[in-house]
Amino acid sequence: MTVSSFAQRLAVTGALPRLSAQNRAPVRIGVLTPLSGPEEYWGRPGLDGCRIWIDWINEHGGMMVAGKRHRVEIIAHDSALSADATQAAARDMVERQRVRLMLTLGGDSFAPVLRQLMTRRVLVATLLPSDLSPDTPYLIAPAEVHPLFNVTGVEWLARSAPAARRVALCSQADSLGLPSLAVYRAAFEVVGHPVVKEIRYAPDTTQAEEIVAAMLAEQPDICCWCSSTPPMTQALTEAAHAQGFTGQMLSSTGDDYPRMIARTSLSFMENFTFQFPDFDDPELTDTAFFFHRPKAFFDAYNARFPGAWGAVSWEYASMLDLWHNAVERADTIEPVSVLAAMKRGREMSHAFGPARWWGNELYGIDNVLVGRWPVVSICQGRARIMEFGSVLDWLERHTPLLLRHLEDLGQSWQQRLAARPLAALSPPAGAAFDPRSAPAS
Repeated sequence: MTVSSFAQRLAVTGALPRLSAQNRAPVRIGVLTPLSGPEEYWGRPGLDGCRIWIDWINEHGGMMVAGKRHRVEIIAHDSALSADATQAAARDMVERQRVRLMLTLGGDSFAPVLRQLMTRRVLVATLLPSDLSPDTPYLIAPAEVHPLFNVTGVEWLARSAPAARRVALCSQADSLGLPSLAVYRAAFEVVGHPVVKEIRYAPDTTQAEEIVAAMLAEQPDICCWCSSTPPMTQALTEAAHAQGFTGQMLSSTGDDYPRMIARTSLSFMENFTFQFPDFDDPELTDTAFFFHRPKAFFDAYNARFPGAWGAVSWEYASMLDLWHNAVERADTIEPVSVLAAMKRGREMSHAFGPARWWGNELYGIDNVLVGRWPVVSICQGRARIMEFGSVLDWLERHTPLLLRHLEDLGQSWQQRLAARPLAALSPPAGAAFDPRSAPAS
């Protein structure tokens, strides 16, 4: 069932009464996510999107809770600085600022505080379902289902370019990259595409040219960058062009694709498939979220933060929208009650349509909102949705296969809870890349 948010209704009516919330305690939202370093591109644009969402709420009187309006405030901290700084920021947000929702990218930079927040029953929304386990009852993934949605790109490419079969993969060896590698492995196995090369690189490496050269030595038809960070995805793509690759490219994200077009060629980039559309895409015209229409959010974002639109620009705001719907249903901002309202009925709409709370089979807990997800390609210089694929349908057919690949990379929830050292699966930070240590799968 679709439930319109307060922000959506503002766009429809445009004239709700502006009742004062100045003298009431604000509702605070914590954003504890990378705002520096390689993962900044999956943190800061999302924070900027939250600012737009919150400004809309506050400009129309604030958030209604139990019959009273309250201003909404963001408390933001950079999780990429150090584990100690992240722990101190989380304590401050919870104990002094009393945040009612915590938004995060998740992954390694957030790991030091996850147990602490679960003990305190803080409602946390992550972009990485791979953070979930039975020990994280208040951790939800309501907006992005990374890396599960990557299966839709593989299936579409197998149908649209059937002659492209030989696959070379590369992925950073961390808690973001390894689950993505497992998903791509499983997805290519399902469509019968052989993986002729697999490279795992240190998260801080900049040796894109060497990585691509090792991949191209196996003469692949498809080069897959998995979930490499935006700077690395751009470097890998440019290196593939410089080294004469003419096949298909597959990537979780395609942030700043105009830059990649400018530094390669339009015809080269028309072979680039990824998972995140621009929100002025014609396929989203009739979708009702983010102030009633995605394009309104897209236009507002680009006007306020020109050139910064990327994969996560809308996702943190999407989590806010879904949370606010639940606040209105529960008529409270207490985390446990809001979570119960959010999961009532097990189904709700997310950005791309109807979805269902799922995850027990993979993570031991049904805290992932899974539905359909767009497959995006470059057409005449613009990112355009090719189709929507059902992530849920794929998972219902192939979860045992995916579990096998997750376990092979030490990424099942049981293995993560056992605290298996990630370093055992990855080269040391800063280590030189050696293509001889990257065997074919």
